[in-house]
Amino acid sequence: QVQLVESGGGLVQAGGSLRLSCAASGRTFITSTMGWFRQDSGKEREFVAAITWSNSFTRYADSVKGRFTISRDSAKRSVYLQMNSLNPEDTALYYCAMGTRGLSTASSVYDYWGQGTQVTVSL
Repeated sequence: QVQLVESGGGLVQAGGSLRLSCAASGRTFITSTMGWFRQDSGKEREFVAAITWSNSFTRYADSVKGRFTISRDSAKRSVYLQMNSLNPEDTALYYCAMGTRGLSTASSVYDYWGQGTQVTVSL
């Protein structure tokens, strides 16, 4: 089993920054992919970014390219999402997920999920 715990969410003004963390415990796989997704109330869960454990290949949603950066620390079994230039459209519950099918943007292929951390961006 794998457990994922997110942290770092909060309330920030537009233009500000936040850094989300996701700590993985239990059984982790060197061939796995870690992803960040987000979901605002009344909307579908959407892909934000993903990174591979083995070689740090990354993929981003167009809406966050140039503003968000995903990274990982294998020794700490943690993944991070640095979010800059935040705007109110980034407000959502952010989830960390783990899968084994490459840099997929589809939430259905990720096997393990955290509980989420809330990010709220005010004007």
